[in-house]
Amino acid sequence: MSDNVKIEDAIAKIAATADKLPGVVTIHDLRNWTILYMSEMGLRDLDLKLEDIVGQTSAQYHEQYFNAEDAKDYVPRILGLLERNNNEEVLTFFQQVRFAKDADWNWHMSSVRILTRDEEGMPLLAISMSFPIDAMHHMAAKAGRLLEENNFLRKNVSQYAKLSKRERDVLQLMAMGKSSSESAEILFIAKNTVETHRKNIRHKLGSNSFFEMSQYARAFDLI
Repeated sequence: MSDNVKIEDAIAKIAATADKLPGVVTIHDLRNWTILYMSEMGLRDLDLKLEDIVGQTSAQYHEQYFNAEDAKDYVPRILGLLERNNNEEVLTFFQQVRFAKDADWNWHMSSVRILTRDEEGMPLLAISMSFPIDAMHHMAAKAGRLLEENNFLRKNVSQYAKLSKRERDVLQLMAMGKSSSESAEILFIAKNTVETHRKNIRHKLGSNSFFEMSQYARAFDLI
């Protein structure tokens, strides 16, 4: 069976029930990452027809509708999914979508998996389902915090790598609001040693801000 026939058959099967599902169904052509199919819910949100989406390049589509910052987190994970070529694996992630150029971002939770392979057994199509979570305010807030932490981690991983194991222990206690005396007692070291570690931490991270210290601790899973 040719790739084109496989694609047509897969889309027809999904399209038969996609509009009955409670999320946006999208099918990507993995040869060039263009969209081949989107369910009516998604087209309605974007105020487009299917032919408008199919005619766009992957770069045009993603630049117009998706936040590039959180894409830095989930795109490498999707590429890893394709490299592993596991038909059973499902990848779930948060992403921000906007329905018009100047509109606000809307948080969605999306899941993607391989749908169809070519004659050589390589991934040909991927299918995703996306669910808006703006109505679930606590989830949207958590997703926003996760994005901020991921962005902070990427920007500051080289700085954090300068810290020794003991300095990371001290940073953890700083972020927890422990004093030098309390930290010394917990770590079984002298107070002056703790204060030296704190001084070194501030120097290596280039910051005297307690808020930024807390950001490091959260982003690198110290608290």
